[in-house]
Amino acid sequence: MLSAWATGLATGLSLIVAIGAQNAFVLRQGLLRAHVLPLVLLCAVSDAVLIAAGVAGFGAAVQAVPALPAVFSALGAAFLAVYGALRLRAAWQGEAVADLAGTDRGLWPTLATGAAFTWLNPHVYLDTLALVGAVSTRFGPLPTKMAFGAGAISASFLFFFSLGFGARLLAPVMQSRTAWRVLDALIGLTMWTIAASLVRALI
Repeated sequence: MLSAWATGLATGLSLIVAIGAQNAFVLRQGLLRAHVLPLVLLCAVSDAVLIAAGVAGFGAAVQAVPALPAVFSALGAAFLAVYGALRLRAAWQGEAVADLAGTDRGLWPTLATGAAFTWLNPHVYLDTLALVGAVSTRFGPLPTKMAFGAGAISASFLFFFSLGFGARLLAPVMQSRTAWRVLDALIGLTMWTIAASLVRALI
């Protein structure tokens, strides 16, 4: 159970920590100290809903189409290999990707923007419904699979709360090109590790 939870936590963190528009927006709101709690709750709860659907729905679909795990594992491994390569290239080139400019626009516009970054991002569906769902098939008994899903959900809450409320502490460090290069390198290597585990499961 603990191993499944830890695997879910690691999988969730490796997918969510890649800095994109949503995370940059949460970071900016954290720097402004504007509506941080509602925003991080929105992002984390949205992830929880999608992760639960991925773990439960994917398992149900497997009963109807037994080949689905192999197909999604292959697609997931390919995606993670490419995405990991992109992050490693970003680390090598020292690309900066966070845009922290902006001002407070009020609670509801902030939540609407956060919802758009979450639900209109096609990658979130690949990450939660496909990739997390595919990895969850490695755990047979229902309690173990639920522990994996709980670990992935914990990763979302841990990340978004840390990002939102720790933003002012992280901002000086994360504005450094070297810090971004280290972060991108760690993300790339983690993605490749998960891709390798999916490939091993197919062999």
